[in-house]
Amino acid sequence: MPFFTHDGIQFHYRESGSGIPFVFQHGLGADISQIFELFRPPAGIRLIAFDCRGHGETRPLGSEEKIGIAQFTDDLRASLDHLKIERAVIGGISMGAEIALNFTLRHPERVLGLVVSRPAWLDESRADNMRVFATIAEFIRKYGAWEGAQRFQRTEAYQSVLRVSPDNANSLVSQFVHPRAEETVAKLERIPTHAPGHTREAWKNICVPTLVLVNQQDAIHPFQFGAVFAQTISGATLVEVTPKSVSKEQHTTDVQRALTDFLVKNFLNEVGK
Repeated sequence: MPFFTHDGIQFHYRESGSGIPFVFQHGLGADISQIFELFRPPAGIRLIAFDCRGHGETRPLGSEEKIGIAQFTDDLRASLDHLKIERAVIGGISMGAEIALNFTLRHPERVLGLVVSRPAWLDESRADNMRVFATIAEFIRKYGAWEGAQRFQRTEAYQSVLRVSPDNANSLVSQFVHPRAEETVAKLERIPTHAPGHTREAWKNICVPTLVLVNQQDAIHPFQFGAVFAQTISGATLVEVTPKSVSKEQHTTDVQRALTDFLVKNFLNEVGK
């Protein structure tokens, strides 16, 4: 497995295909398998993803104080530097979308395009809405991963999410299943309290092709969040995909089509001109 070293941490990464680089980052509690199971790059696209701190095979955890979007954004820059990539299409899912947005605002000279998939934040904290993650972390620390999962599924916090989106509920339970759940529990305490350091006014400065992916029936990633992004970022394209709670297979098909269309239209067609 390939790794790059940054800040005393070995970051696990993977890439597929060749051509224009597209860095696509996973969501909270997931890893690079989320990316490569969801999207197969078309010819001419080089798909790259790495496990964020506290995720997947990236080790060690490092300082818990550095578990946050700002540091993850710095880690993304380090990944590009390691691979000697000057500019890339940058994207992500949920937490990964916030990393991609932050990177685009901080390093616009290195961004060819932006993909915001199922955003979990706008420009304000969602600590109250994401309190369920704090509950998960509390149960892991107090009861351990296995017993914590059993107790968590009996809480109203879990049941309320389950009523809206079975997929979201499954995702929450999966936080207990990760083999390093107890070791990396800090990510569940720190990431959901993230307070974006950008404003909607700043989004208006984004001037690269932008794709925003959204779906209904999602308690963590409201449809209207994506609509706000698409309305604010000049020229952004909004695409609605099938909720995973309806059909995971159709969700994957929809995402594959949307990403392929976006990348081919905005980057591969340009190369051929």
